[in-house]
Amino acid sequence: MSKTTKHAKSATRLVHAGRDPRRFDGFVNTPIYRGSTVLFPTFASLLADDQAYSYGRNGTPTVDALQAALAELEGGHASLLTPSGLSAITTALQSFVSSGDHILVSDSVYRPTRRFCDTVLKRLGVVTTYYDPLIGSGIADLMTERTRLVFTESPGSQTFEVQDIPAIAHAAHAAGAVVVMDNTWATPLLFKPFDHGVDVSVHAATKYIVGHADAMLGVVTTNEATAAAVAKTHDALGLCPGPEDVYLGLRGLRTLGVRLRQHQESALALAGWLAERPEVAQVIHPARPGDRGHEIWKRDFTGSSGLFAIVLKPVSREALAAMLDDLELFGMGYSWGGYESLILPFDPRGYRSATTWQVEGPSLRLHVGLEDIEDLKADLEAGFTRLANA
Repeated sequence: MSKTTKHAKSATRLVHAGRDPRRFDGFVNTPIYRGSTVLFPTFASLLADDQAYSYGRNGTPTVDALQAALAELEGGHASLLTPSGLSAITTALQSFVSSGDHILVSDSVYRPTRRFCDTVLKRLGVVTTYYDPLIGSGIADLMTERTRLVFTESPGSQTFEVQDIPAIAHAAHAAGAVVVMDNTWATPLLFKPFDHGVDVSVHAATKYIVGHADAMLGVVTTNEATAAAVAKTHDALGLCPGPEDVYLGLRGLRTLGVRLRQHQESALALAGWLAERPEVAQVIHPARPGDRGHEIWKRDFTGSSGLFAIVLKPVSREALAAMLDDLELFGMGYSWGGYESLILPFDPRGYRSATTWQVEGPSLRLHVGLEDIEDLKADLEAGFTRLANA
């Protein structure tokens, strides 16, 4: 942490963390370092391995700048970049388990995380038990002598359950387990995982940190106790994101605060509008009073992002297609966190195992981008008209 940002607020840290213009002839942004080979000046230096950089895969000034900024913003000991959010998750998981071990994973977890647990980890002899994300301190009853790790994601993927992270962390630590959290929804600005008992935080930096839908990037941030284990796994897996993607992550980070404020404002406004629509049976947004996760969200989070869900009243598949196919501003795509609005139908009933998703109508996940809110309402209004007339 630099002297500039040591006592600064988040908005100031976003602008200055990880930057050292004096090091790069006064240029504001850290340059893109593209390279594999790094030369040593002497034989003695080569043997001593005494310079800051030795090989492109092991880091560059561009990588170091973003890693330092993210660790500072999230309040962790160290951050390591990976080529995607999923690779950040799998790196964290592999850092603490061996054959015969047991892990606990939230039933509302990002589906590719579940797929990794059910395929790769299973093949390696690691047993996964999925738990109700709302279990809180009751997770102590699921701990075994072989439980090494508890994986959390709050709010949960698609269905936005807010987990009682401090209670889960307390129970996990009492049993000697590490707590990993997917903190992508909140970003380092809206939830401080290490203040709530988390040991390792992961992000799909592809989403809000990059913020422009033009790069793939992940990050694993650790506390001091877990840093060595994660660094060892990260190195052994040979993980290194592309230099342009890292640079785009740095660029996106500088405007994260102002973007998140707009995402939050527009998403809450749109969620309120949707709650009054006759076509909508339920709005799922933890920052809205009355939502089942609102009280814990209010206690632990400092804001909300642009991602939430709705459940429509029962309609035919053809009517839903009529609504979605001709939307002009809401695109259908699997990512989120960019400047553009997205909408995606989902149905978790086919793969949840510890909980049930009991709704009658189709479910839609919305990411509210940076467009004018009235234009977004008009786009959905036209979609609802098509749905009614189909």
